[in-house]
Amino acid sequence: MSPALRLALLGATLMLPRVQALICQRGTDNSLRNVSELPLEWTTGLEECEDGWGCQDTLILIENGPQVYVVINKGCTPVADQDVLIREHRAGPGLTVLSYTRVCREKDKCNSMSTSLPLWTLPSTAGPSSLRCPVCLSTEDCKSATELTCPAGSTHCYRGAIRLRDGDSFSILRVQGCTSQAGCNLLNGIQKIGPIEMREDCSPGGHKSIIVGSKGCSKGRTQDAPRIIVHSGPPGVLVASYAHFCSSNRCNGASNTNVLLNSLPRPAAPAPGNLQCPICVNIFGSCPENPKTIMCPNGTTHCYSGYIKIRGGGIHSELNIQGCVTQASRSLLNDARKIGVFSVIENSEEELDLILQAGAAPVPLLAWVVGLGLSLAVWCGMPLC
Repeated sequence: MSPALRLALLGATLMLPRVQALICQRGTDNSLRNVSELPLEWTTGLEECEDGWGCQDTLILIENGPQVYVVINKGCTPVADQDVLIREHRAGPGLTVLSYTRVCREKDKCNSMSTSLPLWTLPSTAGPSSLRCPVCLSTEDCKSATELTCPAGSTHCYRGAIRLRDGDSFSILRVQGCTSQAGCNLLNGIQKIGPIEMREDCSPGGHKSIIVGSKGCSKGRTQDAPRIIVHSGPPGVLVASYAHFCSSNRCNGASNTNVLLNSLPRPAAPAPGNLQCPICVNIFGSCPENPKTIMCPNGTTHCYSGYIKIRGGGIHSELNIQGCVTQASRSLLNDARKIGVFSVIENSEEELDLILQAGAAPVPLLAWVVGLGLSLAVWCGMPLC
């Protein structure tokens, strides 16, 4: 190809009209409702997209007995166009998971779905079976799950949790109910629906350790040096936190949990004492009715059982904890109410207040908060020993 021809083609390319940014309907909702409220209708706001982006509609319904968890997400997306896709991830009887997704670019506000009718079905007419299961759908806990008779065709009781993440927003849905098959596969292997990432967990005994973290922009805090606090333990239950607020570009540059773990105490493994306690750390629901029991390390004197609610930094969850502690106390956090970007409250139904106040200048933050390691058998299996 001659240089003149290449130049002509380049000139023609540069003269093509610029793709105009779309305006899309914008709105999100995650809510627990009664099935009798279906079908739902909603109204939304608007947002202008980046050049080349499209508009998307996402609707997820998780039905369980008399309740349904509704996820609505509408807005701009860089994803390629997609025709309407309706999927039945888990069919009844019992627990049902349905989704609707679409991506469009043909005109402004083309993501115009305003009702759940595309996923609405008539209530099941199946008769009862001989199986009874605890039934629960909750973003808090399932401690008071009601046992109900399952519909015909149900063969197993399900117990698990679904983690839903949309960007920086994070929530956990606890689920118990009737299903037609065994196993932890309520989502049928699907891990993303539209912009919503989903993970399923059916661990009956909880975890040995949990680290909850948040990283991003914040308001209402002045610049300060990294702060590490050991709230309780060792020996026994270890609760520690790292928080750093700063005010220069990309100053929240920590990229792994070593900023917290490398600063924690590293005692030699203590000898076992005479106390036995159940142990559990669970972010996906309550601790089991019959958790594992261990011989506590020397120096611990009491068994702890409680929970810590966390809100902020895109996280709204509850950690359930059981283990060995060094004193009779209902507070692993020494009554702390704010850790970094998180509001926290322990063993209380009091509503959490958000830490951040409107009107303050934003600063980047990094908060790795609440590392939990439980007693001799568990925290010696963590990177602390």
